[in-house]
Amino acid sequence: MFLRKRKVGKKVKYYLMHKYREGKQVKTIERYLGTDLKPKQLEKLKARAENIIKAHIKELSAYYHELSKQEIEQYQHLEKSIQIKHLAKINWEKFTQSFTYHTNAIEGSTVENSEVKQLLNKNIPPEDADDLETINVANTIQYIRTAKEKLTLTFINKIHHMCFKNTKSFAGKFRTGEVVIRDGLGNIHHRGAPQKIVTKLLKELITWYNKHKNIYPPLLLASVVHNQFEHIHPYADGNGRVGRILLNYILLQNKYPPINIRQQDRMRYYKTLQTYHKTGDVKTTIKFLLNQYKKMGHYKNTKK
Repeated sequence: MFLRKRKVGKKVKYYLMHKYREGKQVKTIERYLGTDLKPKQLEKLKARAENIIKAHIKELSAYYHELSKQEIEQYQHLEKSIQIKHLAKINWEKFTQSFTYHTNAIEGSTVENSEVKQLLNKNIPPEDADDLETINVANTIQYIRTAKEKLTLTFINKIHHMCFKNTKSFAGKFRTGEVVIRDGLGNIHHRGAPQKIVTKLLKELITWYNKHKNIYPPLLLASVVHNQFEHIHPYADGNGRVGRILLNYILLQNKYPPINIRQQDRMRYYKTLQTYHKTGDVKTTIKFLLNQYKKMGHYKNTKK
């Protein structure tokens, strides 16, 4: 990064510049600092602009790196205690109800667990958007159980549409503006990728998955797809639910049991996402998901 001065009349304007390569093109990011700045002001504003530019650069490209054979073996070791043999015996009706309740509750749904069962059994009619999304999400998780489709942009949009048809006008459509994720106090926790490169980043993610799906262990594959999807945040709303369904889609495609992230574990879940967003560390996510498997009874203790 470098500082550039531009004289406009008797005034001097300051900019922080950064050049980077995208394919064969060299592009420039420019951040205006101010006019006629004193040295201390300039240093303070320059430091702040550097952080903003670094964050922007990180958003422009997905966090991927190639693992060595030794690193792959380490991840395989982490996953070796998952009880794959239980897949055929899963009570899908029970799992669907539980997954639907917890994945919607994480996003603030007011539908109680007992109401989920009644809605899915058609004992009560849907009355509002939360009720409709309960039915939609349940149908979607049932759909991916036997889905043969490949991971594509069309498939991702199909999952979003299935979850939010008749409740969101943008169901199945990538966002047209920018998005930020805030906490209850209004603090920004994460900025979604710039809208203009959402499709580009998702294509990179799909390419990465196809390249590594026969090399990397399934939970690692699913974790990277899920975390990178959440990092991109391609929709105006509904990213969490679609991301967790994609997580299960990858697991099921690789003959792993589906996983249910419980509402009461949402704060730890959020922390794993924040760790990934800041550092690219996916191992924290994998350890969290292994703990969820333990709570579901799909993890055996290998210690003697």
